[in-house]
Amino acid sequence: MPRILIVDDDVFLQVVITNLLSKHGYDIAAASSGEGALQILRNQTFDLMISDIDMLPMNGLELLQKVRESYADMGVVMLTGHDSIDVAVGAMKKGAFDFLAKPFRPDELLSTVQRSLGCYDASPENKPTQTQPDLVVGLVAESAGMRKVCDMIKRVAPANVTVLLCGENGSDKELIARALHQYSPRRHGPFVALNCAKLSAEQMESKLFGCVNGALADQTGLFEAAHKGTLFLDNINALSLETQAKLFSIIQNRKICKVGGANQIEIDVRIVAASSEKLDRLVEQGAFSEDLYCRLSALCIDVPPLRSRREDIPVLVNQALCRNLKSGAETPALDPKTKEILYNYIWPGDTCELEDAVRHALPLMQNGMITKEMLPAKIVAAFEEGVRSSVITSREQFKGQAFKAFLNEKKEELLGRTAKPSDEKKVDP
Repeated sequence: MPRILIVDDDVFLQVVITNLLSKHGYDIAAASSGEGALQILRNQTFDLMISDIDMLPMNGLELLQKVRESYADMGVVMLTGHDSIDVAVGAMKKGAFDFLAKPFRPDELLSTVQRSLGCYDASPENKPTQTQPDLVVGLVAESAGMRKVCDMIKRVAPANVTVLLCGENGSDKELIARALHQYSPRRHGPFVALNCAKLSAEQMESKLFGCVNGALADQTGLFEAAHKGTLFLDNINALSLETQAKLFSIIQNRKICKVGGANQIEIDVRIVAASSEKLDRLVEQGAFSEDLYCRLSALCIDVPPLRSRREDIPVLVNQALCRNLKSGAETPALDPKTKEILYNYIWPGDTCELEDAVRHALPLMQNGMITKEMLPAKIVAAFEEGVRSSVITSREQFKGQAFKAFLNEKKEELLGRTAKPSDEKKVDP
């Protein structure tokens, strides 16, 4: 039977939650303060803690920090008022599994508890599944950087909050957005993606919000198409300031108005946004709405570039080969030099450039083997130039070190010569 600790200084709410969860078979203990909760935790083990944020003298965030330090195997759900949603999102960044905004419905509480217990179990034989982040479907996570991303996906996906993905062009941001959708309660709803950099400002608003065509049928926008699901907005930095203002209003009010229309339409959409540029810098330059940035950046996932996750490259190459081979064809081998180039090239175009390199090489392979001559010439040239630069730098460093050693040797020799006569000089009594 899962054990849950309720921490809230509102005794009435504490009793309501205790009664509800007890009726559904959970073993409940309660505390009216953070200090009381820590005292109980010293003597008992729990699978989940549900804690209010607004408590005195120790608030919920302080309690969360202490719990994460000493009881990492226990899940934590935070309770907050509607006016402190940003604080609750910050709590998730610090290790909370999810949060509930008061007042909440009984089914919301039960659903959140079930999701949390699915990820955490304090019993020794069933450690938290979050320690296995590489199990996120569709993502390669041999590297520490991507394992961290996968861990964030599993923690963030169940919460109904906007997420910002930050990473260079060509990285796996859409794959990560799809993973957030698949691991969320919205998984059975639609996933709709839009590259904001590919449309003009006029086209963008009609595409997002839909438009009223008079006698003709109204055009459905992507927000309506993504109802009960997830809308992924890639390159959100390309939106005009006017569209940014409308997007901020939609996030706040959960309503849209079609272009040319007057009626407000309620929508239920989770937004996952992505940017290849640093939005905080665009805010400073006046090119991005500060209000929208604050809403988007409350929960941010940094996507590492391919050059900093080289452990993933062999698996990514193999996946690219399998995707681009004809059905039934045997996977080709890579000669050692080709592997060296693919592993050490800096990949400014990230995973998209890697995929293109594999597509380029496949038609040129001979006898089931891919050699460096079959890779794009610019990749080979850039790699070889990097090797030459490294050799030249090493030689220059060696020459510099040798010259310094020579000077030090001559300095010591000169000092020895000047000291010797004075040592040998004798003074007669």
